[in-house]
Amino acid sequence: MTGVAAAAGPVAAPDGRPRRRWPLWAALVVVVLVLACGLPAALLVSVLRDTDGGTPVTAAAPTENPTTLAAQQVAERISVQLNRQSAALLGGDRAGFLAIAEAGSARTELRRRYDSLRALRVKRWEASASGLPTETGQAGEWRLRVQFNYCFVVAKCQTSPMVVDTRWRDGAEPRLLEIERSKSSPYVIGAPSGQPGDLPWEVSELTAAVGKRTIVATTPAYRNRLPYLLARAEAAAKVADLYAVAGTPDRYRIFYAGKKEWETWYGGEQPEWGIGYAISVGGGHHEVVLGPDSLEYGPFMDQVLRHELAHAASMPDGYWEDWAWWLVEGVAEHAAVDGQPVARYMGLTETRQTVRGNWDGELDDLMPTGDISGEEVTGRYGIAYLAVRYFVDRFGEEQLLAFVKAVVHDLRPPAQIAEEVLGEPWSDLHDECVAYIRRAAG
Repeated sequence: MTGVAAAAGPVAAPDGRPRRRWPLWAALVVVVLVLACGLPAALLVSVLRDTDGGTPVTAAAPTENPTTLAAQQVAERISVQLNRQSAALLGGDRAGFLAIAEAGSARTELRRRYDSLRALRVKRWEASASGLPTETGQAGEWRLRVQFNYCFVVAKCQTSPMVVDTRWRDGAEPRLLEIERSKSSPYVIGAPSGQPGDLPWEVSELTAAVGKRTIVATTPAYRNRLPYLLARAEAAAKVADLYAVAGTPDRYRIFYAGKKEWETWYGGEQPEWGIGYAISVGGGHHEVVLGPDSLEYGPFMDQVLRHELAHAASMPDGYWEDWAWWLVEGVAEHAAVDGQPVARYMGLTETRQTVRGNWDGELDDLMPTGDISGEEVTGRYGIAYLAVRYFVDRFGEEQLLAFVKAVVHDLRPPAQIAEEVLGEPWSDLHDECVAYIRRAAG
């Protein structure tokens, strides 16, 4: 919430009544300053004293716009309702959570959200008006953008924000008529920043399981997979924690999607070759989505989990530069292989084909774009992995993570900070790294 600075007020007299005693020189200074700034006389609000020492005369403040005043009053009444709803959600009061909505579609929408949020162990939920409401054109109806800040499992956390549009019928206790889904402007790893749309708990009924380091959730159709998924996620989290750059997440959030959910959660625009992704939801949190049937991949599923949770541990909120794709994905792939030798890297064949094919030996243009084959994508991930492997072998993981912070979090180009962080010019390191990649790929 934005703080409001307190304005100076009149001085109180000993009997408690306000006293407006301003020295004459202060009024003269105000006049001189205003005239010096060339302001129109109509804007001057001055305090003057009669020549005989009579009552001071103060120019009247402008009357507040009636429309603005009405909107402020509506916002205050809606805020009371939102605060009641927040308390009901955190207190497990389903009826109280639904009570702010009129019977019908709005209440049905809230019912699903309440059940899913409680399944996710919501621990903080704060709602506030984002700006003033506007009239819809229907008598007594207003639209208001609302910001929600929330946490799951852990109460003492940095909240994730989201903004939604709502519609209300005003009254002594306004009633919610409609709540929309959060505005979609996805920040998927490798894409520009924004607010993710269609969060799982907004659009799906969820069930969840909580571990020491993770929370895993899915729809009721896949409820029986939660114990297996939780065990695999907890194991992956131990590895991902080693790649934390700005502190380890309080809980890794993992959602398993069926086919329908894969096409709708967070906008649903995933490449054909994708089987999982991590997406920033603000507050230092990234949520991981696993695609349909991904749990059938056996040991490869463990690598996918380590990869995506490493993103959640190592990535900042918001945007990062495309030329850093190799470093972002290379770190995640290095976490995925979990110390295995390069010869056992599962994408080594595709990496060799890409290195021997059309790769130009540059790291900063590896990010997959356009319509390229799955084999080419795998090869580019492999190059990124070998690049990070070179830096780990040369400088160790601690310096690697310092390099990640400077490049990915602070958005400083490698050429600018390589000597500062790694002690050598970037041009030399880049050439040595490329030579290593070509040798390792074979």
